[in-house]
Amino acid sequence: MLGRGLLKDFPNPERIGCPGAEVLKKIASHQMPLSEAEKWLDHLGSCSPCYSDFKRFAEAHESRRRRTLLAAAAAILLALGITGWALLHVRNENLVADTAVLNLRDRSPARGGEPIPGEQPLEVSRAVKHLNVYLPLGSAEGPYEMRVTTTAGSAVFATNGVASLKDGVTSIQVVVDLSSASSGRYVLQVRRPNSEWNSYPLLLR
Repeated sequence: MLGRGLLKDFPNPERIGCPGAEVLKKIASHQMPLSEAEKWLDHLGSCSPCYSDFKRFAEAHESRRRRTLLAAAAAILLALGITGWALLHVRNENLVADTAVLNLRDRSPARGGEPIPGEQPLEVSRAVKHLNVYLPLGSAEGPYEMRVTTTAGSAVFATNGVASLKDGVTSIQVVVDLSSASSGRYVLQVRRPNSEWNSYPLLLR
């Protein structure tokens, strides 16, 4: 019984003319040059015990190779996932930083070019690229004109947008460029086409 156990755990310990286990492992794992392995190929084809050991070593090597490849693939996918999340996170942060919300829902619009005296101004950065303007309650959907003027009435930026109603809020989203304006007090004006302007005090930072 002891002899059979040893033969199972250590292939070919007593077989005369057979390669040892280390030789078979090197052939099975392609660690031995073909020029050295050639002298054993005929033997493997005629010796059933050696071929059985060789096959077992080859299957074990292939199993290890597959596990290594799967681990490498999983590591690559994880790295790509982390990189994609980081890029999306940075993009979202930049988008938030470039977007400002101007809430007019609770403000009383002043007809004409002058805002209501003493009203707290809206604030927005000159670096902002997108404006999301919440129009006063009851505002209709459809096309609007929007502009930013100096307190003397000179326009520094003008654009058009289409208001839409969502979750009870009528809003306009527009692309803006206020980088050429100086910091200070201005007037935000909004109107339906061919209507009178509604004016709101605005502070550019």
